[in-house]
Amino acid sequence: MLLKASFRPAIALPRPTLTAYTSMRHSPPSRSPSPMAKRMHIESDNAEAGPSSTSSWTRMPVNYGKGMHLAPMVRSGTMPTRLLALEAGAELVWSPETVDRALIGCERTVDPVTGVISYSKTHRPVFTMHPVERSRLIFQIGSSNAELAAEAAKMVYQDVAGIDLNCGCPKHFSVHAGMGAGLLQNPDNLCAILKSIRAAVPAEVPVSCKIRMLPSQDDTLALVRQIVDTGVISCLTVHCRTPPMRDRDAALIHRLRDIVDAVGSKVVVVENGDCTDCESAEKIRQATGVTAVMVARAAEANPTCFSADGPRDAETYVIPRYARLAKYLDHHWSNTKFCLMQLTSSSPALGKRSRAQWKAALATAKSYEELVLQWEKDINFLEGGAEILEDITQALNARSSLVDSAQVTSDPTVDTAPMDTAPTSLSTGGPAVELVDPVTMRKSELQAVF
Repeated sequence: MLLKASFRPAIALPRPTLTAYTSMRHSPPSRSPSPMAKRMHIESDNAEAGPSSTSSWTRMPVNYGKGMHLAPMVRSGTMPTRLLALEAGAELVWSPETVDRALIGCERTVDPVTGVISYSKTHRPVFTMHPVERSRLIFQIGSSNAELAAEAAKMVYQDVAGIDLNCGCPKHFSVHAGMGAGLLQNPDNLCAILKSIRAAVPAEVPVSCKIRMLPSQDDTLALVRQIVDTGVISCLTVHCRTPPMRDRDAALIHRLRDIVDAVGSKVVVVENGDCTDCESAEKIRQATGVTAVMVARAAEANPTCFSADGPRDAETYVIPRYARLAKYLDHHWSNTKFCLMQLTSSSPALGKRSRAQWKAALATAKSYEELVLQWEKDINFLEGGAEILEDITQALNARSSLVDSAQVTSDPTVDTAPMDTAPTSLSTGGPAVELVDPVTMRKSELQAVF
């Protein structure tokens, strides 16, 4: 299904003339407003809330052990990507790693129009999320200090389903500070941080961690046993690569079966590495014994890869939908542009020339408004984000209803939390969004959509 703009009233709006963009052409394009531009401060001292505080939404057990999850990805795993991944079928989504010191001292604010929740310092967002993803969002902390990790967890647990500790990032900025993969060489500190986080947040907030394999299988199994024996984690994600390995190196999936057998039923084990779609996820499950897998690179290239029907076309469906949603959520343009540049399709619907034009336009655009100008579209082309957010909300509500009707709440890993809905007054006066099947469209029509 593709997004095609149809406008209210039924009479089609003409494409704006050059004079409509005169002021834009003759003045430097302004950057998209930061997420703080329209947000209202409602709470800034969350750390004092403590483990006994209650939140305004209903928590249910988190479903770590089912389906496909979105991996934590710096820059790419931000709010619009997570929301589209959830809509496509992701069971859970991880936030990008946030270093403990960056989160501590943040001010929590809520956009009164969109509902977006931001944690910000000096008016710059450190972490943003939307209530609709809250019961499926795992917040990942980067830390090498048990006290700081606990303080950071207390800051944010009210707005997420669970807390995860990054024990696998091999990048220098993490390892040199003893974070990420650096914790693999200091398992005592790793376990101390997990215990500290567990003590800092309420019992209904699960704690997990994500590790990489060590070069030696025996060392890996010893590390896993030490982590599991802490008794404080609900889920262990294993990236089936060692710290020196990179994405181009084939994941060591054949080593995961021993880990799954060693853990048994104590915690859920999630596989990460070389999973690209539902088909590859099933092969990994059969080969390793895990019940859930995590997707990174394929989701960065196309967050609709979680769909059982396969990923949607990037240029004619994902990119317009992503841009409209991000604009409505007031997501910072620079991150939106970065994420849009990563999107691609294995069999693009548009021709080579149209794809080249899109790339050139996106590369030079410095704001949402300028992107519309570069694309030579109607001035309201990127409106309709509120309707997309409502589509996502309805899709997640439908999935929760199916869980309830199947009566699987006896499974301790199943999340049946009702989705929060967006504010009721979300009308933007922009174009309505019409869903169009690409199979029934001619190439000229596809180009008209994008």
